Amino acid sequence: QVQLVESGGGLVQAGVSLRLTCAASGRTISTYAMGWFRQAPGKEREFVAGISWDAYSTYYADSAKGRFTISRDNAKNSVYLQMNSLTPEDTAVYYCATGPRATVSGELYAYDYWGQGTRVTVSS
Repeated sequence: QVQLVESGGGLVQAGVSLRLTCAASGRTISTYAMGWFRQAPGKEREFVAGISWDAYSTYYADSAKGRFTISRDNAKNSVYLQMNSLTPEDTAVYYCATGPRATVSGELYAYDYWGQGTRVTVSS
């Protein structure tokens, strides 16, 4: 059974940084693309960042470009999201997702397993 567990969320003030971690089990993620999505209260889930199986390609939503960095450590079966210069608009539950494709995608349907999410709240 594939399981993704996100961690690293919390309540922070605007302008600070957070690093989210997604640890995978039940699947060796080294051959799959990974993605981060988020869902703010009352809004649909949206793409944040994605990374190809070999980390050669990364893809960011416009809202994340220049502030967020996605990375992966296949040896640790984990993916990370470094978030800098957080704003209240970044407040959401952040979800990690995996595969089945090897290439990065910003579409929800391109991922077949999801974590339970970690909440990020940014106060002004």
